Amino acid sequence: MIIVRLFGMTKMLAGNQSSLSVSVPDGRYVKDLVGLIEARYPAIGELIQKKKVLVSVNQEVAHEETIINDGDEIALLPPFAGGSGQEPIDESQFLRVQRENFSIDQELDRVRSRSKRIGGIATFLGIARDWSRGRDVDGITFEHYEGMAQKKLCEIRERALKDFDILELLIIHRYGEIAIGENIVLIIAGAEHRADAFRACKWAIDELKQITPIWKLEHTPEGEVWVEEHP
Repeated sequence: MIIVRLFGMTKMLAGNQSSLSVSVPDGRYVKDLVGLIEARYPAIGELIQKKKVLVSVNQEVAHEETIINDGDEIALLPPFAGGSGQEPIDESQFLRVQRENFSIDQELDRVRSRSKRIGGIATFLGIARDWSRGRDVDGITFEHYEGMAQKKLCEIRERALKDFDILELLIIHRYGEIAIGENIVLIIAGAEHRADAFRACKWAIDELKQITPIWKLEHTPEGEVWVEEHP
């Protein structure tokens, strides 16, 4: 018996369940699992076939020929809402998915303290707004795939440090209920020069929205809406 974790819109399509129990023998493929899910929940199956919902096995995006065994961690992932040569650091200080708010000043100081070579810092701050896609928004709830979300943030930081001429990158994303006007996400890039910091910061937020398993539920006067794409 395989337990399939559900997130975002897939929970709603499965009758607001957070997981499914599916009988799949050891050594079968993801495509076999998808067929069983499709028979029970055609709407979910259709989204998987259209590649709008991905299947992950042990926190890695899988393909239809990926083998499933007993004990594997399986999840359905709707569209996501996404070395510098220095001494080793505690990455949890620079990559966090947390419920509580954060202090922008404290996080700026955290990045500044990484190197006296930093001469330019670029920041992106995402804030909950009261209007989205032509409708009022009363509040937002963010859901995340714990473990995999942190793993993807780590990949973003490592790639940024490798591909851009920066000295540090910090990413924080909140989850849970967010009130209008509250902070959601913070990205800080520190570099010797401002242009490099700007480029890395922009790339990081765009990449976060593409690959990080975090989902956004908007609360509106007309009801709750899962947002498939983040502008």
